[in-house]
Amino acid sequence: MGIFTRFADIVNSNLNAMLDGAEDPEKMLKLIIQEMEQTLVEVRSASVRTIADKKELARKIDQRKHYSSNWQEKAELAISKGRDDLAKAALIEKQEIDKSIEAQEKELLQLESALAKLNEDISHLQEKLNEAKARRDTFALRQKTVASRLKVKNQLDNSAIEDAFTKFELFEQKMDHLEAEVEAFDLGNGKTLSDQINDLVVDEKIEEELEALKNKFKKAS
Repeated sequence: MGIFTRFADIVNSNLNAMLDGAEDPEKMLKLIIQEMEQTLVEVRSASVRTIADKKELARKIDQRKHYSSNWQEKAELAISKGRDDLAKAALIEKQEIDKSIEAQEKELLQLESALAKLNEDISHLQEKLNEAKARRDTFALRQKTVASRLKVKNQLDNSAIEDAFTKFELFEQKMDHLEAEVEAFDLGNGKTLSDQINDLVVDEKIEEELEALKNKFKKAS
């Protein structure tokens, strides 16, 4: 069972109302387009069959008109030969053929009317199909726009994250610089290598003086 059960349902349908009331408008629109395209194929096929029937019926009518003309000629020939009986029989045959021609011409008019209605139906259906496809394109454009906006938003979010990392890195660099300043200050207040060597020299002199004093006291004793 399709979205539409009859051709009139498609032609008379309010596409906007159907889509507005659907839970999933895009899915509904896809099904509607499929139904319309399938119906359009069926209507076109019916038109092809009707055109073929019309051509065949017109050909039969022409043939019967030819037969009717032949019987007319035969009736005239029989009259010219004094055979009224044969002329009457020929006219009876012609009359039967003319009746069938009249019936077939009525049928031909019906086929032409049906064909005109099919052409009208195809036009209406194609218009509805174009409308549905236009809505489909609108949905596609909206989806593309949303996707683009989402991409931009993600890029902006990524930029914000990168900015946060950059700020954190600058903060770490600042802390490293402050710690380096503290360490440099401590190094400035400590003894350099030269100071440490000079201290050794001073210590050695003191030891020598101390030893000299000891020896002096020993001699005095």
